[in-house]
Amino acid sequence: MRGTNTLETLRRTLSAARETIAAADAILHTGDAVHDEAGGYLWLQRELGSFDKPVLCVPGNHDDPLAMRELLPAPFEHGGHRDFGRWRLVMLDSQLVGETGGALAPAELSRLDAVLADAQSDTPGTTPQHALVVLHHHPVPMQSAWLDTIGLDNAAEFFAVLERRRARVRGVLWGHVHQEFDAERKGIRLLGTPSTCVQFAPQCDEFALDTRPPAFRTLTLHENGRIDSRVHWVQ
Repeated sequence: MRGTNTLETLRRTLSAARETIAAADAILHTGDAVHDEAGGYLWLQRELGSFDKPVLCVPGNHDDPLAMRELLPAPFEHGGHRDFGRWRLVMLDSQLVGETGGALAPAELSRLDAVLADAQSDTPGTTPQHALVVLHHHPVPMQSAWLDTIGLDNAAEFFAVLERRRARVRGVLWGHVHQEFDAERKGIRLLGTPSTCVQFAPQCDEFALDTRPPAFRTLTLHENGRIDSRVHWVQ
């Protein structure tokens, strides 16, 4: 893609992350596993499935969700949510078929609200949980004119749900933007993650590629709700 062998850069990234993945509870894949070619899922199954870790996936604008589910069986998990100790990870589908930008359907917003409400339950015998919400499209401006036309169309509705459940929501993580982003909104950590292939030059009015290498992000989710995270650039 754009002069880059994406399988080679993925393999380099996974090689650099091998020890980190071995110690991790799961791998998060934030979308665009392929670039419109479903056969690529077979390569991803070989490369990520070999780690024998849960691979939590959301679809990107270039993905085919039906093919993803068919060609990426366990340990890949598609959508839904998963609990790790005191944390609940909620995976959202922001894909609009045939569109580069995204949106969360009413049913997906309702599901988000329900699983966040359940996560903050103080019912005896249950443990109140912190939540990390994962989707493909960026819900806040990236200060990049072209990129901000293809973000999450109904971000206001998305944040309305998060603010209702703000007592437990600690972070939001996305892909799509091919660059690093780390900010905070009303106490919620906002994290954008670079790609395992090419990066987009930040804060550009028109599309442009960056010269930065492939990368991956690590997240340490603490019992008190703190998120430690950093991006690792693969030279």
